[in-house]
Amino acid sequence: MGDVLLIFLIYRIIIKKDFKNNFLTRNALFFAFIISLIATLGSLFYSEIAGYIPCKLCWYQRIFMYPLPLLLGMALFKKDNKISSYAIPLSIIGGIISIYHYSTQILNNSAICSAESATCASKIFFSYGYITIPIMALTAFALIIFLTYNAKNNYKEVKK
Repeated sequence: MGDVLLIFLIYRIIIKKDFKNNFLTRNALFFAFIISLIATLGSLFYSEIAGYIPCKLCWYQRIFMYPLPLLLGMALFKKDNKISSYAIPLSIIGGIISIYHYSTQILNNSAICSAESATCASKIFFSYGYITIPIMALTAFALIIFLTYNAKNNYKEVKK
């Protein structure tokens, strides 16, 4: 589902339609909050309920994802579209870690994962021939970047 939304958002950017009164733009913070909450709860489900032990790179991604539902939730509650200056850097760093993590899984180069933690070589979740947990995290980070950036720009246009 996240991939479909990401493709739709990229399509909208490319054709440069007016986002000013768009439903997605008006609700960008809400969607970013929901995506970050689902990513956080999904991460907790895999580790706490399903019993999968997260590797070091998963933990690093969690460090950058877990504050986002709180930040975006507070911004949504206060109707503060300026949250992007906090959410975007967290999401960019988390996205970079996700890209690195995915490349270690695909190339079977899990040197960063030590013997006492889970190995990156095993793909706990693997669907459609390419979707793994790091790709799901990357999709969430990318959508949060786009949506919070969109919310910030919408805020600037409304103030004019």
